[in-house]
Amino acid sequence: MADVEHVRRGIVLHLRRSKTDQDGQGHNIAIPYGRSRWCPVACLDTWLSTSGITENAIFRPTDRHGRVRATRLSGEAVSILVRGRIAAAGLDPVGYSGHSLRAGLATSAAQAGVPAWRIKAQTRHASEAMLAHYIRQGELFTDNAAGSLL
Repeated sequence: MADVEHVRRGIVLHLRRSKTDQDGQGHNIAIPYGRSRWCPVACLDTWLSTSGITENAIFRPTDRHGRVRATRLSGEAVSILVRGRIAAAGLDPVGYSGHSLRAGLATSAAQAGVPAWRIKAQTRHASEAMLAHYIRQGELFTDNAAGSLL
């Protein structure tokens, strides 16, 4: 909770350390208010209000009775949740994980015409080459010659 700052245009996440920041210099990531019912800031606020969380880990497991536990959600738990939502959408969940959320953001942003340098700043990819690996498949349909004819 101490790493989330509500600001006028959304929230700022203060990342203390990441895979691309082994020295722990930290980095800030802005999450703006959304324009749809899926606004990530509103969803976070709803979760915090509903769960009663006011300190420590934000994303935590719940038991079968809906009680929020004090521990943080594990990476494996995130993968299970992502695969469950993929399956609920009628898609094959094989090959999906929590990391798919990052890849999906990069791909969707590229398809929306966001410049690679801006995507890289948000996703914290170490290089343009690695970012290109994420968005290559999604861009197959962007300005597709056959799509212009159909």
